Amino acid sequence: MTKRTLPVLATATAALFALNSFAMAAGAVHTAVSDDVIAQQRAALAKNTESAGFGPQAPRDIDSVAGTNHRVFAPAPAYTQMNLCDIHFHENAEHRGGEFTHYAGNGDGHGYDTGYQYTGQLTPEELKPLDHPVGKTEHGDLQPGDTIEAHFVYSTAQAKPGPTLGTCLSDAISNPQLRVEAQVFVLVNDPNALDFNTLADVETVNGLYQAPNIPTDTGTPVVYAGSTTGPGYDETGSPYEVTWSVHPKVARVDINSVDKWLGHNVFEEDHAHGVRNLVTNPALLSQIDQ
Repeated sequence: MTKRTLPVLATATAALFALNSFAMAAGAVHTAVSDDVIAQQRAALAKNTESAGFGPQAPRDIDSVAGTNHRVFAPAPAYTQMNLCDIHFHENAEHRGGEFTHYAGNGDGHGYDTGYQYTGQLTPEELKPLDHPVGKTEHGDLQPGDTIEAHFVYSTAQAKPGPTLGTCLSDAISNPQLRVEAQVFVLVNDPNALDFNTLADVETVNGLYQAPNIPTDTGTPVVYAGSTTGPGYDETGSPYEVTWSVHPKVARVDINSVDKWLGHNVFEEDHAHGVRNLVTNPALLSQIDQ
């Protein structure tokens, strides 16, 4: 599945958050690339960004505060003062840290079967297989026990939720401030777990589009200056400035509710997306204030 063609204004931002066209799925079997391939991608990223003026990048290890990138941009306002413009999720966490530190492996070198997974324990009941696929593509599907990282994207533009990331812009403001509230979930087969449809519910609050049910009990978020993500930026820097707010604790969400949301949502999301390699080069990371 590919994103619908964006208007001319948004064409330059089609890579915004670099959403991959296909799902990254645990149900698919791919041959993992070698460590050398990942090292070559990291080397290409360093070469292509050296002395080019790129700002700090994402994703990163949120347990590490070090960074030597000195490009500065103003932090985005609190998300309650911005418009929600997009919700999507990646299979496996793009960030590392907190309760999601288990490396899924190198994957296929294009964002599939890599990233970080929940390190906690699940019960056999929570892991009970479904009798149908969820978010299935040619790369597989989602299953109980899988980890996802959901991105609630906010913009200072007069934006509204819609099926493309171009909704984060407007004809009046083409360079809005952007903020992503990131929450990692583990999928469980449990109707008593969180309902993703409730979590992703969109309401108008004080004249602004909001997702008012983002969890508030998953730890103090790590806030840092970064960029857009996605495997399209494995070897090149993202030019977009994003204030990130990443919650360190993992919440359980009912996979059946995820299945229902993928079947119908205003964002036209029907699968999980791939992940960008973790950015580890200090020259591409901001210093996190403690």
